[in-house]
Formats: sequence, structure tokens, C-alpha cells
Amino acid sequence: MLEQILKQVADGTLSPDQAQKELETFENLGFAKVDHHRKKRQGFPEVIFGEGKDPTQIINISRAMMKKQENILVTRVEDTKAEVVSQHLPDFDYDKTSRTLFMKNSEEIVGNTGYIAIVCAGTSDLPVAEEAAKTAEAFGVEVRRFYDVGVAGIHRLFAHIDEIRAATVSVVIAGMEGALPSVVGGLVSHPIMAVPTSVGYGANFKGLSALLTMLNSCASGISVVNIDNGFGGAYNAVMIHRLANSIPQEGEQT
Repeated sequence: MLEQILKQVADGTLSPDQAQKELETFENLGFAKVDHHRKKRQGFPEVIFGEGKDPTQIINISRAMMKKQENILVTRVEDTKAEVVSQHLPDFDYDKTSRTLFMKNSEEIVGNTGYIAIVCAGTSDLPVAEEAAKTAEAFGVEVRRFYDVGVAGIHRLFAHIDEIRAATVSVVIAGMEGALPSVVGGLVSHPIMAVPTSVGYGANFKGLSALLTMLNSCASGISVVNIDNGFGGAYNAVMIHRLANSIPQEGEQT
């Protein structure tokens, strides 16, 4: 990119001022500095955390990203805020369950083969599971959902275990005592991103018991993110999926 810009300045097709704007790593909006080089550094564009931001801030950040033709994902957006944002930016799609806004401005595909399994213990955990699913899909990965397969009815998990085993990586979401990642971890050969949720009665301590269970799992290959962090679990899963797709398979030429 740098070489191309320098050539354009040299042949007069790009002014020095235009080149400076092209080379800026972020755009200062006053209340926020939009990181336009996030995708160049990390492979994925910046994601907007909607909680704590007012609709005007989300709109202005989104407009800055739209100029770069980036796909835009906004997480943790309640209904009323999403309604205001969508009135000004109607290209956003809002998903009420995951509380996400998504605008597709370019075709993103991360890996041509495989999929991520989103495995969710109970229906009450669906908001976190769908945040994970929508995040992975926004980054261009195929997702397969396996919901309401918690340990209270373990036979429901076994009904889908072959398809879960075939995934590149699984994001396993559970509240209450948080046992599901350990069970799945003992049945599959790929990495697991475990996501504890705040679903549960008093001794669940708003997800702390599930978090501690997952951190203390005796199953290997499990990594744990913070309570209710479906986005974080999916982001790490997408990175693993991308890496898995970059490794030549047996019989392939490098």
C-alpha cells in the first residue's frame, strides 16, 4: 500500500495532502479515534462496542467506517438505541436477540472450508450465543448452531456430536454451573472457546461460578473468556479458524 501511494504522488495522480490522509492510521472524531488500520494489522476491522455510547456517537463512528467500505458490527445495542441508529443508517440490520447491528459493505470470507460450532447450554443463554454467532458470521465464517444441549439433558448433545466434532473450533456457552465446555472438551479434538454466562440463581454469583468451573476444567484444549463475552469467544474462534484454513491439508501443495 505504501509503495503504491508513493508512486501515485510521484506521477502526480495523488496530491501530498491526499497521500497524508491515506496514510493516517486513525480518524479523530473528537470523542473517538476510529482505527482504520485495524484490519491491516489484525485482519479484521474495528468493532463498535455500543454499550455506553449514545446513538449519535454510533452513527458518526459508523459513517467514518463506511467511507472505507468496511463491514460494520456494533455489539450491545438495546432496542431503542438501535431504532434511532437505523433511522439514520437504514442499511444496518438489527438482531434483537444478540443486540447487534450489522452493515455489510464488502464480501468477507475467512477460510474456504470448515465451520465454527456455536454450542449453547440453555435457551436463557441465547443472547450470548447469538452474539457469538453474529460476530463470526460478520467476519465471514460459516456458523452452525447447536442450542439447548446442556448437561441437564446430555442426550441432546449426543444427538449432534458428530457434526460438532467436524467443526474447526467450537464456542461453548453455558450459565448455571458451567459444566458444558468440560463435557464437549472430552468429546472433540479441536479447540474450544468457553463462554460463561450470568444466567443462574444466587450462588451462581452472576456468572462467577460458571467462570470458575470453566477455568478449572480437567478437559484439555479449553480457553475461557469473560462472563457474557460472546463477542470475545467468537473473535478468538475466528482467528483459530483462519489459521486452520491457512495450513495446507495432507496432499495439498504449499
